[in-house]
Amino acid sequence: MARTVVSFVQNGYFLLLTFVTGLFYFSFYLVALTLGVSLSFTVAGVPLLTHVMRTTTAFLQFERVQTKIYTDITTEPCVKTVNVDVSNWLQVKKELLNLRNWIAICWLLLKFPIGIFSLISAILLYAAPLILIAVPFLYRFIDLSFMGMPAVDTVAKAMMVSATGVVLMMVSYRLTDRLTRLIGGYTVLMIKHVNR
Repeated sequence: MARTVVSFVQNGYFLLLTFVTGLFYFSFYLVALTLGVSLSFTVAGVPLLTHVMRTTTAFLQFERVQTKIYTDITTEPCVKTVNVDVSNWLQVKKELLNLRNWIAICWLLLKFPIGIFSLISAILLYAAPLILIAVPFLYRFIDLSFMGMPAVDTVAKAMMVSATGVVLMMVSYRLTDRLTRLIGGYTVLMIKHVNR
């Protein structure tokens, strides 16, 4: 039982972390690439774009570790590009023309809609059952009526709603487990496509 609760909470953390990382990747690449392209006619824009391109390996490694910790799904290591001793401008050209970097950025940007979906799922699958379970403690203070049904005004009705919350919590456990496995599979697929 304790292992099930720990797994359920860990899945919730993973869903929330998916939203946070997806929002971060979207914001980071939107701002950094826009700024780098707009400043590319100056000396500062091209090195900025180069450094932004180099972040993809670190972010992919973070996704790999995060997936291993929360879902116990092992992914293949990220292939790093080898920096050869060449001039700075040749390194810039190499980074900007590297298709692997652009593919990684696209996959990381797709984490944003996945993160929004995981946030909505976490709210529905965690908050709704907890609220229903707490109905026996709340029905005296709050007028509770669900979807046109009569208000919960007796202990018996409150206990029935609470029992529904317990059943919904068990269903939520299964759904969150499957959802975290799907997101973990997305990370495996992302790294596999980037390493091609």
